[in-house]
Amino acid sequence: MQIAGIMNTALQGMASETARAERAARNIANPAAAQRDPAEDMLDLISADIGFRANAASFETGADLWTVLAAIKRD
Repeated sequence: MQIAGIMNTALQGMASETARAERAARNIANPAAAQRDPAEDMLDLISADIGFRANAASFETGADLWTVLAAIKRD
């Protein structure tokens, strides 16, 4: 897989986790409309945070690798 592909996958993952966190936050803010257990929404928020951080770390690693490869190519 190419580095750009890895970074795009990480970006898509971060967008997905952001949407998941927003949905959970909306449910927590308006519990009557959600008709769910608030504990489930809190777990979703925590899971979205962990997922976002994992995707962000993947993106940063790809960016670092990109920089290293660009430096090698110049030399």
